Amino acid sequence: MSAPVDTIADTVAEAPVPAPRKPGAMRFQRKYTTVRLTPDQATRQGQVATSAFRRFGERDKAMAFLNGHDEALGGRPLDLAIASAEGLETVEAAMLARTA
Repeated sequence: MSAPVDTIADTVAEAPVPAPRKPGAMRFQRKYTTVRLTPDQATRQGQVATSAFRRFGERDKAMAFLNGHDEALGGRPLDLAIASAEGLETVEAAMLARTA
């Protein structure tokens, strides 16, 4: 025999109902999906940017040098300087040669 309808309704009514999600509950999720710089890389980035601003004297010239592809260096100077200490030295030597 089947269960009376009242018993099934009572069972459903007693089941716990999950609380509705609050608006903005997902607000504190990580928004960064890219790889972040290590402390050493961030230090080298700051050093090369400071050197470029001092050597070229103008923000636009420094940014153009750091962000443009350089055939002589074989890549973007900013990326090369961030990648390793040797890359930083190479980029700084290239800046010195171009501004001297």
